[in-house]
Amino acid sequence: QVQVRESGGGLVQPGGSLNLSCAASGTIFRVKAMSWYRQAAGKERELVGTITSIGSANYADSVKGRFTISRDNDKNTVYLQMNSLKVEDTAVYYCAASRFSGLQIEPRAYHYWGQGTQVTVSS
Repeated sequence: QVQVRESGGGLVQPGGSLNLSCAASGTIFRVKAMSWYRQAAGKERELVGTITSIGSANYADSVKGRFTISRDNDKNTVYLQMNSLKVEDTAVYYCAASRFSGLQIEPRAYHYWGQGTQVTVSS
């Protein structure tokens, strides 16, 4: 079994930055693609970005140029650096891990999910 746990959420002003972390533990060899999703109040969960086991990343149009996903396979950790944050980025951010290789953009491709971390962008 694999467990994923997010950290780093909080309150930030518009234009500010946050760096989220997602640590995976357990049967790590099963983890290939990893992603960040988010869900704002009253809205459906949406993909923020995804990264393969070798570091190829893809992003939602709404965050391109502002957010960066990276991973440290030695530490079994994925990061989400968020810059130029906007009020509309406010959401619970979830980390997800997949046993599938390649860029996985569908939620059903992910086998393991974290509990989520709240990001609030407000002045």
